[in-house]
Amino acid sequence: MAKIDALFAQLVALGGSDLHLSSERKPLIRESGNIMALELPIMDAKTVSQYLQEIMPETNRREFEDRNDTDFAYEMTGLGRFRANVFRDRDGLGGVFRVIPTKILSTEQLNLPKTITDLCYLSKGLVVITGPTGSGKSTTLAAMIDHVNRTRTDHIITIEDPIEFVHKDNKCLINQREVHNHTQSFTGALRAALREDPDIVLVGEMRDLETIEIALHTAETGHLVFGTLHTNTAASTVDRIIDAFPADRQNQTRTILASSLKGVVAQTLCKRKTKGRVVALEILIVTRGISAMIRDGKTCQIPSAMQIGGAHGMVLLNDALTKLVRDGIIEPLEAYSKAVDKDELLAKFSKLGYEIPQADSQYQIAPLTEKEEKIKEPVTAEPAVAASEDKSTQIGQTLSICDAPFECCPLQQVNLPQEPTVYVVLGVDEWGTWKVLDVGQTDQAGDEKQAAERQSYWTKKCPSKNLWFGLQTVKGSLARNRISLEGKIKAEYKLNSA
Repeated sequence: MAKIDALFAQLVALGGSDLHLSSERKPLIRESGNIMALELPIMDAKTVSQYLQEIMPETNRREFEDRNDTDFAYEMTGLGRFRANVFRDRDGLGGVFRVIPTKILSTEQLNLPKTITDLCYLSKGLVVITGPTGSGKSTTLAAMIDHVNRTRTDHIITIEDPIEFVHKDNKCLINQREVHNHTQSFTGALRAALREDPDIVLVGEMRDLETIEIALHTAETGHLVFGTLHTNTAASTVDRIIDAFPADRQNQTRTILASSLKGVVAQTLCKRKTKGRVVALEILIVTRGISAMIRDGKTCQIPSAMQIGGAHGMVLLNDALTKLVRDGIIEPLEAYSKAVDKDELLAKFSKLGYEIPQADSQYQIAPLTEKEEKIKEPVTAEPAVAASEDKSTQIGQTLSICDAPFECCPLQQVNLPQEPTVYVVLGVDEWGTWKVLDVGQTDQAGDEKQAAERQSYWTKKCPSKNLWFGLQTVKGSLARNRISLEGKIKAEYKLNSA
């Protein structure tokens, strides 16, 4: 029995989802979405290292020595399996362990809608399950594979890093391969799978261009492919796949994706009013109309098509969140915190009589000046990109936007090149406070076209708002719900009182 097993037993007994071990800290667990410390002594660096090294497989030890982090699965007989990530930080070794239930929950037990179950009966194409880390993607995929295993007679190959849920043959033959243990890489295993007579291939993570490319090829050649990404919406998933390819190949990729993609399920976990968490699902089913939008590069129109696609089982995230609020399952503030298009959700809540105090305050990117405070009428904004710091000869005020929150981003959680071109959409409220409404990376060939599409989208969405659109080369990165830019995007506007 390993020393860490006692912590795993306590984690499971408390109903936690994750165990965190860090040097010079108490062991912590995540329970119902919240981090809490166990009533145990602080663990020093030596103790943490002993706990982690004891259960780390030899191949992962070598990988850890080379990369300073590694992933593996650990099984505790009679208790369950755990997905492990071991890393090194400034204090020493650390580890995070995710509980993998021993019993695979069915689609019925997870209350997954029929639309998702129907995707399990496809004979070919690509189905993507997407969402932030820890949103339950693996659980949903396991339920879908289990449904196929109970209802079809096929050969299923899974490629995972590491293997999480263990599937036993029912009506299907299932081969599960683990990266680094049974194969060197996702791409190598995918290539081999094409020669192994598969009907269905599960790709644990489409993490790079080569993996995405082979997954698309596998789907295009008559196989059903399930894969995962770390995007937050269905439309941004389409953009992410296309933007993974070089600019000169993106038109061809759009054509392939338009015919191969069958559905996208974007999910996020929300805290219940009571104990536990519940999933909110955004579902995209690729109809002929949506296929044409993908092929023509009009992905900004997908959310509008989804809004009227209820007959096909399509659901937008905000509609899913609103239903959870109306059913009394989650609080309005929790729904607001999980929404991507927060303005649209607030509009829905306003009609339903829900209020979120100070919901917009976190999006103010600068306090109002004394001059702005004195204005009693709404202002008119006429911004333009500032060319230099010296604007003393012009009427108005230069507003610097740096490390500012934004409300909607179709390309979240991506690493930008050193000097990317991004499009930026700014909006000003009635008292002159600017918000970053939308920001995303563009490709060199389609800068103006993509910016024009976003301008059209936001002009229709916010006809009463003062908006500014621009393209600018910056250094920085995009992360979930934040934009951090080295250098500054500047907008100049005039303040006109009545």
